[in-house]
Amino acid sequence: MINYKKIDNEVNKLSDVIWDIASNVWEFAELSYEEFQSSALESAVLESHGFTIEKRNIAGLATSWVATWGTGKPVLGYLVEFDALPDLGNDTVPTKQPSKNCNPNGHGCGHNLIGATSIGAAIALKNHMEKENIVGTIKVYGCPAEEALNGKNYMAATGLFDELDVCLHNHPAMLNSAVNFHSTASIDLLVEWHGVAAHAGTAPWEGRNALHAAEVFLVAANMMREQLEPTSRLHYQILNGGAAVNVVPDYAKILVRYRGKSAENVRKHKEWLEDIARGAALSTQTTAEVTNLGGIYDCLPNDVMADSITDHMKRYFPISWTEEEQEFAKQIQKEMGKQEDGLATNVTQVQKGVEVGGSSDVGDISWNVPTMGIIYASWPKYIPPHQWGCTACNGTSIGQKASLQAAHVLAAQGLELMINQEFLKQVKSDFIKQKDGREYTSLNDFKINPRGAISNEQIAHYDCCLHTALEQYEVL
Repeated sequence: MINYKKIDNEVNKLSDVIWDIASNVWEFAELSYEEFQSSALESAVLESHGFTIEKRNIAGLATSWVATWGTGKPVLGYLVEFDALPDLGNDTVPTKQPSKNCNPNGHGCGHNLIGATSIGAAIALKNHMEKENIVGTIKVYGCPAEEALNGKNYMAATGLFDELDVCLHNHPAMLNSAVNFHSTASIDLLVEWHGVAAHAGTAPWEGRNALHAAEVFLVAANMMREQLEPTSRLHYQILNGGAAVNVVPDYAKILVRYRGKSAENVRKHKEWLEDIARGAALSTQTTAEVTNLGGIYDCLPNDVMADSITDHMKRYFPISWTEEEQEFAKQIQKEMGKQEDGLATNVTQVQKGVEVGGSSDVGDISWNVPTMGIIYASWPKYIPPHQWGCTACNGTSIGQKASLQAAHVLAAQGLELMINQEFLKQVKSDFIKQKDGREYTSLNDFKINPRGAISNEQIAHYDCCLHTALEQYEVL
């Protein structure tokens, strides 16, 4: 029986560090691929606590990094995310109100807490292992652009996570549970059509309408929905449909995302969508170009680790919310027309065999190494993520308490994985069982993310942010 009191004390000692990270990243609220201040801050904190940043700019993702401490086996990974969402900036009040710093972006999915939680757990585990002379290696992965679903998949395609024995992650939510769900795989396709411009009034016959090709594509893609399985999803965004009403548009562009139950299912429907794009071009005498911006795998469950991490959650959850915090949550529920029950106060039993429609680039890692995470209440019940009410909570004491308790869970689970070889063996056996002989082959066409490239000016800005953070934490 493991005594967790010592590692609990290590986490508690880091409570200010954890909230310093979370509150600063909440203020930064940077979008995917642009998390310069957030990435710099979090990597600097790890360096200041004895970790070595061994890699940066993985797969062309400027804000990515790997921090390492320790030697030997087992090798345990913690995942970090830090990107925000556009138009979700909100003050720390229970009403829809712009942030005081006027930042239009907001952490409506709580990624400001993710890095703080994983980093707090990793440092606490490292400090405990040093004192107790426990052998093993801890790696923390700075992973950009989760909201764009194109970060960890490109990192995984380089073989980066093959060095791990096991990997842990976390995500804020409206309930407390192990992340033992089977999610959808997905792919993003950029579809472009090139036609011929012409005056739409005097000589339209001289043109070839790229927008018509896009319209034909969308009609056919929507008809395809009849043949989709219930677990599949298809959504799109029209990015370009012409510049003037009296000009036959010679260019049109659509971003389409398909989600399916497996990588095999995604590959099949990717080919179908490519056929539709070509067909739309043929029917309008235009030309089509399809670019695969990146695909992600479905998340593999791990029942053995889900049982264990749920037991750990029950040691630290539910959180003792104050009356003021519960009232804050109920006011948000009232504003959004939801039942006014406040914040979750229970830990959900382990879910097994559950399918969800969402996707996460954690999926690619889960096909390379046994992976498990937790979700934990940091905003009110009945409020799905990606809303202003989530942003507000993640910047208050609600988010602060949630992040600290989640760090306790990840540190305790990490310790068990480090010292209980039989348990780790069972985790790996379940991983092999879940894969069922299927191998991982990236859904990406590129090893470098085509959307991750940044300008020289942005690189200089990131370098400046990193230098400032290193100075702040006295690493330089």
